[in-house]
Amino acid sequence: MDIYDPCSTAYKKARRQYLKTTKNRSKDLDAEWTPFRAAEKRYKARFPPPDLSHVLDLASTAWDADTLSSGCNSYCNGVEIKPLNQIDPSGANVSKAFAVSSVPGLVILPSFVSPEHQRRLVRWALRDHARHPNETNLDAHYILPDEGLWNARLNSSDASLVKTRPYIPDSSYESSGPRQLISNTPADPANFKAMLHSPKPPPAPSPTVSSASPAALISKLRWANIGWSYHWGSKQYDFAKGKGSVDEEIRSVCKRAVRSVNWKDVFGQSDEEGWGDEHWRTWHETYEPDAGIVNYYQIKDTLMAHVDRSEVCATSPLVSISLGNAAIFLIGGLTRDIDPTAVLLRSGDAVIMSGPACRRAYHGVPRILEDTLPDHFSLGLDDEDPSNWTSYESYMRTTRININVRQVFPKGFDPSLQVEDR
Repeated sequence: MDIYDPCSTAYKKARRQYLKTTKNRSKDLDAEWTPFRAAEKRYKARFPPPDLSHVLDLASTAWDADTLSSGCNSYCNGVEIKPLNQIDPSGANVSKAFAVSSVPGLVILPSFVSPEHQRRLVRWALRDHARHPNETNLDAHYILPDEGLWNARLNSSDASLVKTRPYIPDSSYESSGPRQLISNTPADPANFKAMLHSPKPPPAPSPTVSSASPAALISKLRWANIGWSYHWGSKQYDFAKGKGSVDEEIRSVCKRAVRSVNWKDVFGQSDEEGWGDEHWRTWHETYEPDAGIVNYYQIKDTLMAHVDRSEVCATSPLVSISLGNAAIFLIGGLTRDIDPTAVLLRSGDAVIMSGPACRRAYHGVPRILEDTLPDHFSLGLDDEDPSNWTSYESYMRTTRININVRQVFPKGFDPSLQVEDR
C-alpha cells in the first residue's frame, strides 16, 4: 500500500495531516488510555501507518501437513496458536482451523468460504437481505423502497429520490441527539422476563436529513438485521417484534463452520466457569443460529471496543464471515485493561467466538485496510455474465461486508413460556 512508502503522495499527505492535528496535543494523553484503547489508536492511525508485524495473519504462513496434524501449539507473527483436528461429516474438503491460545474459545478458519461462495454472499447481503422486512440503519430516517436500496439503485434513475420520514417531536421516540453510551446488564435466563418487558421506543427520525437517491444512500448503509430484532437504544433484543427469518444459506454455512471444529481440542482441557446449561459437547447437534447482523463497512469506518451481552446464551458460538477488503480485528478479555490480540481477517475467513471467556471479551475493528480486495472479486466467472457483477465489484472496492450470526437462547430454554406468563 502506498501509505507505507515514504516517497508516496499518500504517505506525505498523512504525515502533514498528522502534524497538523497533533500540534497542540498533550504529550501525556496516551498515558490515560487502557491497553485496548491504545491498540485501537495504534491500528486506526493514518500516520504513522500501523506496524502489522505482530498481527496474526494466518495466510502469511505456509502450513505443512505435519504441523496441521500435530495439534501442537506454534507461533504466527508472535501469536500463539493451535492447529485443530477437523471434523468433516460430509466428506468434502474443509479449510484449516486454529485456536488462539490468548483467548480461550476463539477459533479462526482461514479461507473457509470459497471465492464463488463469497460472491454469492455479497449478492445476498446487498440484493436480497438489505430490504424489507429486515431492518437497516436507514429505516428510521427514510421511507425505503420495498425492493431495497440496492435493487432501486439498479432499476431507477438518479432523479428518483428516497423520501425522508417526517420528524414529529414525540415522547414515544428515543431521545434525539448523540447516541448515549450504554452498559447493559448481561442477559441470562433469570432476568429474561424483565428484559422482555422493558421499554424499547423506536429511534426518532432525524430532522436534518434530506431526500436522496438510492445511489447516494447505498454508501450510508451500515447494517441490516438478521433474525430476532435488535434494539440499539437499549442494547437488547426486541422480542415483541417476533422472530425474523435466518436465510437458509447463511444458516447452513454457519452450522457447517461449527460442525467442522473438533471442540474437544478447543475446550477439552478447560475448567473455566460460566457455562450454565450450555456445553460445547452438544454444539454439533444443537447449535441453531437465530439472530445476527450484516455490517457494511466503508474504508474509514471502525467498530469500537464492545462486549456482546444481549444473548441469553452467553457461550454458544458466534460465527463471523468476512467479505471484501481485509480488516484488523482486536479481541482482548473481560475488561479493556487486557492487551488485545490483533488478527488480520481476509475475505472468506470465518471467526468463531465461543465459550464464556471469548463471548464476553471486548472486541472491535479499528481498521479496514485499503486496496485489499481479492482478485476474485474483479474477475469474471465462467458461468457468469460480467455485466451482472460490475456494480457489485465497484461497490466492494471500498467496502468490507461482515456477516455474523449467533444463537440467542440456550438449549431447552423456551421464550414463549415467558411471554405467556406476563
